[in-house]
Amino acid sequence: MYPETLVRPMKSELISAGFEDLTTPEAVDSAAKSSGTVLMVVNSVCGCAAGAARPGVKLAIGTGKKPGRLTTVFAGFDTEAVNEARKHFAPFPPSSPSIALFKDGKLVHFVERHHIEGRSAQMIADNLKAAFEEFC
Repeated sequence: MYPETLVRPMKSELISAGFEDLTTPEAVDSAAKSSGTVLMVVNSVCGCAAGAARPGVKLAIGTGKKPGRLTTVFAGFDTEAVNEARKHFAPFPPSSPSIALFKDGKLVHFVERHHIEGRSAQMIADNLKAAFEEFC
């Protein structure tokens, strides 16, 4: 597990952008099953989270349609919450970072780590904006 001093600034990057920090399995389960649209970001300490995932989701929610609820869990820190989130991501394998979009309790769009690595923040944002247009 990563130390809180390392994780805190990376968590705050999304929290300060309006994301709800889900730290328990119960909070994750409730969010994933809720009505409306929910974006759930599995945050991470890796470079692709810093360079593409976090900046990309922040760009995506900046203008236009967006999910009604923005949530995040942190891999390697909120372990039980992340494990619960991954149950809702089936059939996709565990991936950090990753980004899930739920609509009325159903997973409708998923961005795996291999879709984040090597891509720009703008590419991630464009992918998410297209999903928001379709589902939000």
